[in-house]
Amino acid sequence: MGEWKECKISDIAKLSKKSWKVGDEPMSYIGLEHIEEAKLRLNGIGKSEDVASNKFYFQAGDTLFGKLRPYFRKVVKPNFDGICSTDIWVINPQKGIDKDFLFYFFTNQELVDISYSSSGGTRMPRADWNFLSQTVWNVPPLEEQKAIAEVLSSLDDKIDLLHRQNKTLEELAQTLFRQWFIEEARDEWEVTILGNLGKAVTGKTPSTQNTEFWGDGIYFVTPTDFKYYGKYTTFSDRSLSLLGVEKVKNSLLPINSILVTCIGSDMGKVAIAQSQCVSNQQINSLIIEDSILVEYVYQHLKYIYPLLRAIAMGGTTMPIINKTDFENIEITLPTYDLIEKFHEVTSSFNEKIIQNTNQIKNLKNMRETLLPKLMGGEVRVEW
Repeated sequence: MGEWKECKISDIAKLSKKSWKVGDEPMSYIGLEHIEEAKLRLNGIGKSEDVASNKFYFQAGDTLFGKLRPYFRKVVKPNFDGICSTDIWVINPQKGIDKDFLFYFFTNQELVDISYSSSGGTRMPRADWNFLSQTVWNVPPLEEQKAIAEVLSSLDDKIDLLHRQNKTLEELAQTLFRQWFIEEARDEWEVTILGNLGKAVTGKTPSTQNTEFWGDGIYFVTPTDFKYYGKYTTFSDRSLSLLGVEKVKNSLLPINSILVTCIGSDMGKVAIAQSQCVSNQQINSLIIEDSILVEYVYQHLKYIYPLLRAIAMGGTTMPIINKTDFENIEITLPTYDLIEKFHEVTSSFNEKIIQNTNQIKNLKNMRETLLPKLMGGEVRVEW
């Protein structure tokens, strides 16, 4: 290891517990629900006006580590000041430690596993800083820390850029949809229901206790995947084996199926299957044989997203759209020529989104492969 030194975590990191109290100045808020599981990204930002208890301040560049159920690996480094849940550690570097290196140090799966092994509580385990801070690790000199962080940051910067490009492309398509089919709508256009356009399917989950059902067959999609991969959300991090696929074969979704989350706070998120997949039961899907209709129906469902709760069943805290309600969602059909023209215009957007999404997945895999090797000294960088 050469110039690397053995250090306790307490020698390289410290917790910040500066308290924000209800009624203090408005701030951006990060709760555990805003941090993606194992993705090192935020999926949203809350407001301090919506919280009812004291929180911790954080500054741009601080490492935020979710200590509740740490195996979820909820770790981020925001680029803005704000407040966060008290179930999140706000971690700062000690002298001689690069803050960007520290962030990746705490994302290392080995450290996450150790933080969980010492956690207290069985139903809601929390990592123990008193234990973790005394564990010993090999740490490189400052200049090598910066070089390691630069390598990993370059991958994350590219991932962020691709996510932003995809968001812009999706916004362009939605703008066109609103202009052509909402602002310039015609009274003579037909009104029908989703069930008349294709076959509705509710997802199904095979037993998670049977490991033979899980493997490298086809993607298994849950609402969590919608947050990270976006429009083509079948790039899930979990897959069914061929045996698992056989168990839920009636729920198998072909390419170009439209998936809609139909339960809970994320209800109404929409995606298109870019490959064969199976979803869990929180998702209803529509299999449309006419590929020209897919983009139009997708954009329509995105447009009515704020209205989906109005047809939800089961109360306000856990709204649900069942299969029958899903099939009966009304949709206006303009002339086929106009739908076809919309498909032609947006197809170039979709090709770029798919390309970007594939690249995001590859970059993420590269980062996850490199990170433990860089942190363990197995792979060295010049500095």
